[in-house]
Amino acid sequence: MDKARLLPAYLVQRFHGWRATAWQENKAWYRRLATGGQHPRAMVISCCDSRVHVTSIFGADEGEFFIHRNIANLVPPYNPDGEYHGTSAAVEYAVTALKVAHIVVLGHANCGGVQGCHAMCSGQAPELEKKTSFVGRWMDILRPGYERVVVLPEEDQIDALEKQAVLISMENLMTFPFVRSAVDAEEMTIHGLWTSMGEGALEQYDPAQGSFVAV
Repeated sequence: MDKARLLPAYLVQRFHGWRATAWQENKAWYRRLATGGQHPRAMVISCCDSRVHVTSIFGADEGEFFIHRNIANLVPPYNPDGEYHGTSAAVEYAVTALKVAHIVVLGHANCGGVQGCHAMCSGQAPELEKKTSFVGRWMDILRPGYERVVVLPEEDQIDALEKQAVLISMENLMTFPFVRSAVDAEEMTIHGLWTSMGEGALEQYDPAQGSFVAV
């Protein structure tokens, strides 16, 4: 790894600041957390977007959430083909090993991945159609959502597609046998959320209404 470099100075400074304050004041708790293993109550599947800060939104401490992040907070369908499946592996570990009580799929406003999917599906991003595009092939997961929202006025399609990313992920979660088994046994629940950081808003999917409603 001759191309690796040392950390930027600002990150080193922040680490030393954390160690001198938060860690020093709570080191007994951190040591207990480190040696006692993790026992999160919920798994959160959120977007890689640097503006989405799950622990801040819910005021969570270390050890509370098992967090998996990917482009556009998507979950692929169950596909045990022996290939590399990072999201599926995270779901499997959360459900079968950690025994989480909840899986939360968190979408968000102004999602670049969703915008890319919309551009790709509407023929405006041919580069994403290439087989060599990792982003494009990942966003194929959301193609069914595009077909659902393309009938809406154009100005409403992106917002609707962001919420379809949540719904399709929830649907795909239920294709995993161990997820369906845990849900059917009432050992785990699945939740869909969408947040707008600019508005300080949070909505949850209400299956009774078939729509997202303000929390």
